[in-house]
Amino acid sequence: MAWWKKIIGGGDDSERIDYYEEGLALLREGRFHEALTSFRLSLKESPGDPVVLQQIAITYTRIGMTEEATKTYRHVLQKDSEAAGAHYGLAYLLLRKGQEREAARHLEAFLGNPPRGPEAGEHISHARATLARLRGEPGAFRSHDESST
Repeated sequence: MAWWKKIIGGGDDSERIDYYEEGLALLREGRFHEALTSFRLSLKESPGDPVVLQQIAITYTRIGMTEEATKTYRHVLQKDSEAAGAHYGLAYLLLRKGQEREAARHLEAFLGNPPRGPEAGEHISHARATLARLRGEPGAFRSHDESST
């Protein structure tokens, strides 16, 4: 881990460490606590960065620190009210708490400004299905993800 090398003095000082990318890699590996450390170091380099804060919220969620994740998503939305990822993540945390009305508002905001990219389609479909279920629309189904809350 780059942050550990920096602490113990390994590596060349001229090498710039990309803590954000390191955090993403650690998150993919399931090394959540290490990822959180890297994201926090990235946040020191870019204070208040909504993208880094969203990754911190995702990491908190994976660790089970849902209250911290909720607070972090809300903080992101104060900085950028259109942050699709924060609306999406917060919506599902609110659903876990049974706060369906507020969750639906966040899903609507997410769908009003959906992300683009290769993984976006899956999240958009999931949000649409969840919103349809919350609205009681015919044919709406309950996904495995939502029933495990």
